[in-house]
Amino acid sequence: MATAIKVEQLSKIYQLGEIGTGSISRDLERFWAKVRGKEDPFLKIGEVNDRAVKGNSEMVWSLKDLSFDIEKGDVVGIIGRNGAGKSTLLKILSRVTAPTLGAVKMNGRIASLLEVGTGFHPDLTGRENVYLNGAILGMRKAEIKRKFDEIVDFSGVERYIDTPVKRYSSGMYVRLAFAVAAHLESEILIIDEVLAVGDAEFQKKCLGKIGSVSKGEGRTVLFVSHNMAAIKSLCKSGIVLSNGQLLFNGRALEAVSFYQSNNNARLQFEHKGAQEDAPGNENIRLLKFQIKPLHTATITISSGVSFELTFYNAKPNINLDATFELRNGDEIPVFHHGALISTQNDSKTGIYSVRGILPAHLLNAGLYSFKLIFGENQRYMLFSIENFIQFEVENEATGSNSFLRPGVISPNIEYAITYSQS
Repeated sequence: MATAIKVEQLSKIYQLGEIGTGSISRDLERFWAKVRGKEDPFLKIGEVNDRAVKGNSEMVWSLKDLSFDIEKGDVVGIIGRNGAGKSTLLKILSRVTAPTLGAVKMNGRIASLLEVGTGFHPDLTGRENVYLNGAILGMRKAEIKRKFDEIVDFSGVERYIDTPVKRYSSGMYVRLAFAVAAHLESEILIIDEVLAVGDAEFQKKCLGKIGSVSKGEGRTVLFVSHNMAAIKSLCKSGIVLSNGQLLFNGRALEAVSFYQSNNNARLQFEHKGAQEDAPGNENIRLLKFQIKPLHTATITISSGVSFELTFYNAKPNINLDATFELRNGDEIPVFHHGALISTQNDSKTGIYSVRGILPAHLLNAGLYSFKLIFGENQRYMLFSIENFIQFEVENEATGSNSFLRPGVISPNIEYAITYSQS
């Protein structure tokens, strides 16, 4: 099988704060090293991109020593938590930015959809942008014209195709952008997590198109998503990144399993140091969050779950709320539910605790994680953090988290059955 993408010891470093080293002598030292063909001396002090740690260096490795091959016609899911380096990798592969070290070899034309409106000129109409994108990909006008009607029909924005795209909504923008990227004749299709902008119907349509593009047309697809169900159903291969480093490269199902089992979220968190160093910002500081079974020693389908959050609030005299979003291992939301802490603009500066209970026979076996969102008047976000706490619900019959039955929930339903001979 031919290789579509070859990545060799790929690294990308970013400097935090202002550009430059901070002194003329250091800038000259960096310039002189470059003239002599030597490595930048300040790359040696770069730190791993762990956003949970403050760090001491202004140089941060967004990617570090990545090497892998992608075969032609493969569909590869790029998996990792926020800040893992997924978007940086796709930008390098799309030639939006250059690597600091290492090399990338591409075999074929690339179509990329990295963020809403990538490659679109806001003052041009939808029609003009379709032709512009095709030209950027190196396609002739006749080739684009042959695909034009199919692109417009797929996007569903025919009525607005001669309107400047700066007047499009974000959903219309991404509809047309995806349609252009998926239908124009490139050998490699790169898609970042932009499909979340579209509605559920269009997301389903896009996922179906990605499948047909890879299987029917033999194009190579790189797909970044936090939807593990989509990764498992669409992708043949999977790459797991963490803090800019490659942790796993193999089959998609194994990659998802590796990511879920090695997610660094905690079952219990308690901050021990100074309050101002706790996770959070100037509004909220997280002090404690723990998950416990209600009735047994371990969390099972029939045990039920209690969760308790303790945090410091620095915003007095507001309507304060804390929202808990629970997601399963496939990143599918199970619920999004908030606790109103104050309702008369009477919040206090100090420490609050919030406790909640999930009843038995609600959650199916599997891995789950909490996202926390703190808000003012249920409109303005004060602070949020994803995948903060992870816990496992076991199936007591097997002592594992195997999904013996499909579904997010596992209700204990009492059925009433009647029978009549005629």
